[in-house]
Amino acid sequence: MTIRTKVSSLFIGLAILGGVQAAGFPDKAINVVVPFPAGGSTDAIARAIGPKVSAKLGQPWVVDNRPGATGALGGGYVKRAAPDGYTLMVASIGVYSVNPLLQKTLPYDPSKDFDLLTVAVQAPNVLVTNATVPATTVADFVAYLKKNPDKITFATSGAGSSDHLTTALFWQKTGTSGLHVPYKGGAPAITDLLGGHANASFQNINVVLSHIKAGKLKALAVTGSKRSAVLPNVPTLGEAGVKEVDVYSWQGIAAPKGLPKDIKATLHATITGALHDPQIAAKLTEQGFEVVASTPEQFAKFQAQELARWREVIINGKITLD
Repeated sequence: MTIRTKVSSLFIGLAILGGVQAAGFPDKAINVVVPFPAGGSTDAIARAIGPKVSAKLGQPWVVDNRPGATGALGGGYVKRAAPDGYTLMVASIGVYSVNPLLQKTLPYDPSKDFDLLTVAVQAPNVLVTNATVPATTVADFVAYLKKNPDKITFATSGAGSSDHLTTALFWQKTGTSGLHVPYKGGAPAITDLLGGHANASFQNINVVLSHIKAGKLKALAVTGSKRSAVLPNVPTLGEAGVKEVDVYSWQGIAAPKGLPKDIKATLHATITGALHDPQIAAKLTEQGFEVVASTPEQFAKFQAQELARWREVIINGKITLD
């Protein structure tokens, strides 16, 4: 599943011209909530476009990390903020499309409480193993899993995370099973994978790319609908014979519900203009991201599709946060 799209010529034109600024907006700093700790993929996106957006709008773009409850705390904070364009959120698939399926007391409704601005980027996950796994292809790995049901450990960044759900979908589509080992974030999961304490993982390309290039991890396949530009020799799962596991981790930008139309247009044009800036786009591509820069309408449609898709995976896999 991919949502790589072309932004309308109107929005791109506005962005090139510096954005169509609503009268009087902005006249102070814009607070950009990232509901995760600094240093992760979502934080990286918020900071990558910050200088360009700030230069266009003439006001500071202040990244505000508010981690907790897999993004729910930050999401609740943004919901309660005034819809005046001075509070935005850069968040991931979990905040927009997974939390409502797993958390019973979520402090926000992602389909009702936000004005969705754009899906900024997407990146396929990559299936990696360490040297302890005697497999060099997906077919080898599937055969190995079937010979060792519920024994091969899959490290993830937490229950309900993108890598966890990708793992569950992979098991469902291949008729295999494994032992899910959730960690408190991607960093400790990768550390144990490198140390031989976990066998495999579906991780965002950007966080394991250096380990793959160094030969510390084996990349068996990527989860995108096409090969990754940074791993051109690694097949997709589809090419390897595993169908319907086209999965992307993605980051989107939103505001509290009720954003005035002129301010919404200004923010969308300026943010997507920054994403299409040649230097920023090149830097993101080098890290394994694909620039999407969707329209608000495309974001809303995609979010609904993601909710439906992961609901089925969660039900079939009997996944809970307990």
